[in-house]
Amino acid sequence: MKFLMTLVLVVSSFCLQAQETYSLQDDSTLKINGTSTIHDWTVAAEQLNGKLTADSNAPKSIDFDVVVEGIKSERGPTMDNKMYDALKKDEHPKINFTLKEVKKSSVLVGALSIAGQSKNVEIPVTLDHKGDNIKLAGKYGIALADFGIEPPTAMFGQIVVGEKVEVEFDLYFSK
Repeated sequence: MKFLMTLVLVVSSFCLQAQETYSLQDDSTLKINGTSTIHDWTVAAEQLNGKLTADSNAPKSIDFDVVVEGIKSERGPTMDNKMYDALKKDEHPKINFTLKEVKKSSVLVGALSIAGQSKNVEIPVTLDHKGDNIKLAGKYGIALADFGIEPPTAMFGQIVVGEKVEVEFDLYFSK
C-alpha cells in the first residue's frame, strides 16, 4: 500500500511540474483590420490580459481577454463609440478566447466570445517556444454576422463598415 501511495505522489508531482504557467506580456499586440465604403481602417487593442499553461512545447490552456473599451482607432472617439456600440460594450465589456485543444501543433481550437455570442473557432498560429517565453502570432478573419454584430455606419448610412474583419496578433507569454 505504501508503494502505491508513493507511486501516486511521484506521478502527480511529475504531472504538476510538467505544466508551466505563462503570463501575457505588455509588448503583445492585437490589431483589427477592416474596410468601409470609403477607406480601409485599423484599430488597436490597448488592454490585453491572458494566461497560458504549457506542457513541454504545446499550450494546454489559454484564457485571453481583450477589454472592448481599450480598443482604439486613429479616427477618434466618434468611431470608437460606434465600434463600442456594435460590440455591445456595456453588456459585454470583454472579448474572450478560451482554448479547448491544439490541433496539428499550430491550430488553436477554442471558444471565441464577442458581443455576447460564443462560437467554436480554429485559429492557425505560428508558435515559437524559446526558454521561458512563448510567442503566438497569426491572423484570423471574422464575419461580423457570425457574432450578431451589425456593421457600424456613419454619415447617415453613407459610410458602412465591411462585413468582415481580420484580427492580427503577436502575443508574448513569459513565465
